[in-house]
Amino acid sequence: MVVVANYNQRAVNNHTSFLSADGPLAGRLDGFEVRPQQIEMASAVASALADKATLLVEAGTGVGKSLGYLIPAVERATRFSETIVICTNTIALQEQLIEKDIPLLQSVYPQSFKACLVKGRGNYVSIRRLQLATERQRGVVRNEADRIVLQQLEDWAIETTDGSRSSLPVRPPHHIWEAVQSDKGNCMGSRCPNYDSCFYQTARRGMEGANILICNHALFFSDLALKVSGKGFLPDYHHVILDEAHTIEEVVSSHFGLSISESTVHHLLRSLWSGSSKHGLLGSIKGSSTDRAVEEAISMVELCKTAANDFFHRLWEHRQNAKEDRVRAPIEGADALPTRMRELTALLTQIKGGAESEADQFEIAAFLQRAEGVAETASALLAQSTPGCVYWIDSKRGDSIDPPIGKDELFPDEAPTRRGGHPPVSMHAAVVDVAPVLREHLFSRHRGCILTSATLSLGAGDFAHTASRLGCDEPRTLQLGSPFDFRRQLRLIIDTGMPDKAGDRMNAMAAQRIIRHVRETDGGAFVLFTSYTMLNAVAGLCAEAFANDERPMIVHGQDGERSAMLTAFRSDPRSVLFGTSSFWQGIDVRGDGLRNVIITRLPFEVPDRPLVQARGELITELKQNPFLVDSLPRAVIRFKQGVGRLIRSREDMGRVVVLDPRIVTHRYGQAFLAALPEGVEAEMDGLPEVEESIDW
Repeated sequence: MVVVANYNQRAVNNHTSFLSADGPLAGRLDGFEVRPQQIEMASAVASALADKATLLVEAGTGVGKSLGYLIPAVERATRFSETIVICTNTIALQEQLIEKDIPLLQSVYPQSFKACLVKGRGNYVSIRRLQLATERQRGVVRNEADRIVLQQLEDWAIETTDGSRSSLPVRPPHHIWEAVQSDKGNCMGSRCPNYDSCFYQTARRGMEGANILICNHALFFSDLALKVSGKGFLPDYHHVILDEAHTIEEVVSSHFGLSISESTVHHLLRSLWSGSSKHGLLGSIKGSSTDRAVEEAISMVELCKTAANDFFHRLWEHRQNAKEDRVRAPIEGADALPTRMRELTALLTQIKGGAESEADQFEIAAFLQRAEGVAETASALLAQSTPGCVYWIDSKRGDSIDPPIGKDELFPDEAPTRRGGHPPVSMHAAVVDVAPVLREHLFSRHRGCILTSATLSLGAGDFAHTASRLGCDEPRTLQLGSPFDFRRQLRLIIDTGMPDKAGDRMNAMAAQRIIRHVRETDGGAFVLFTSYTMLNAVAGLCAEAFANDERPMIVHGQDGERSAMLTAFRSDPRSVLFGTSSFWQGIDVRGDGLRNVIITRLPFEVPDRPLVQARGELITELKQNPFLVDSLPRAVIRFKQGVGRLIRSREDMGRVVVLDPRIVTHRYGQAFLAALPEGVEAEMDGLPEVEESIDW
């Protein structure tokens, strides 16, 4: 213990020195400022790593939490030759760490250290598969546009240094990338002629000897789920730092669950054989001994398509009859799909054994694994055989924009219809309570676990909700306020004249208020919603006014992906962006570009969402109140995230407008007010004059 204590003191001295006004970072960073909160965070992280303890750190905006954990992580890794995984939820933060923060530390740190960005295998192009796709275009290319894209991929593969999809100048169609990406099922390993130059294998070798591994939450928890069954792809590590930790529960819940979608199954079958275009893998297999098996497999693919249509139509009918998304008991009579897929895997196994080329054998092996996966997943979902899960059916369009926050949050109402007259269907299972999973497989493994975010607590020192939901038993906690002057920088306006019940009247009045507040700041506004239903209605009511103002209006679900929407918003300071769930968090617009955040409703989860229902039932069984124990804390944390979009630097100024009077008319509103930054006082705004005549 003396050694640890001495190390802790040395670490504190190092952090203080590094982050002091005359330290090495001060000379490298323009506008460097000493932040006592950052030094305090670095010391707490160092102590937790030394003691292999779990630490929850809420670091307010402006603390500089990435350096607050990187400096002690590098100190620990270099001094004790340990490996530390740092994972984030967003690509933007990963890029900041690997392109900015880590190179900065490498330039000033006295000991050398190696950091590596870890990506999933599917992010890399396979040189061998790209060559195979080029040679056998009949199995991949559907039209001239596909042919051009394949040629562009070849040119890029010659020039790229990392072979990662993120470095592609353009995004190829899904079926093209799927045909050329690195895939475990058809990897030849050291027998591959391109093994030494393989981008994925090069990246794997890059992890060897790395002190710091950077990855995203999805990859980390996928690895954690695989390690449960004795697999996994991350190397052994000694500690883990989870940034943006407020998103962990949702990620874990899905990664330890199951899902199957109509679009995914039909894409797999079309990739094997498309009867209309006569394209697919089965049409390119060579080997006289496989001819009959290939013919039988093509026929079986068609039978599988019929079985898939029937399977998803039965799911649709089950949902319609139940009048809810949730599936509360095993579904009978829909097992034709898993049966047919198992018959298909038997034929693919036969074809694999008789294929002439080794490359064909590996390609077939990959499809065989995927077909087996469909059969196993479909069976498990129908039988509800995965314990601790809630099951539900989605019948909305297949290109989801956001995490499943609520029944009408995932997709706009005008979802396209499909075969059988219904929208695309999918079925899911998610873990209801992730605490036992994380307690067993993460927090009890005798390693340092640091969880940090700007929103982990409900108020002064109250981390109980986060600790309970994640299974952190008696963690260390640290709450650090922001160095920003919120009293001066942030104006909070609460509209007490709004109705508190959703409907046409609320939408019309919200539109009036939004138009007024956006005009008062001349744009630069985020308008945050909790459902697509209200978003679409209010956006429609505001469209004419903003068109008359010649003000760009960017609408979530209508104007492209989130990154494209943010680019458009940043390009014009008069813009207004209407967004739902994903725009409440992980967005960083600094300076005058964002000066107005309008919160239309307090962000309670939709109560009939299956996962919300199941959590409530579990809490009720424990004789606790689901609203007070779960719904309210989650809404408060999401509210803090929404408010946190506005002030991102010392120079930022602006207003947060809350159009939901429940924050002052209901007793639980005090929980939201208590979560506001220190020094912020609310202004009450009564019913304003109507500036626009809107019929409702």
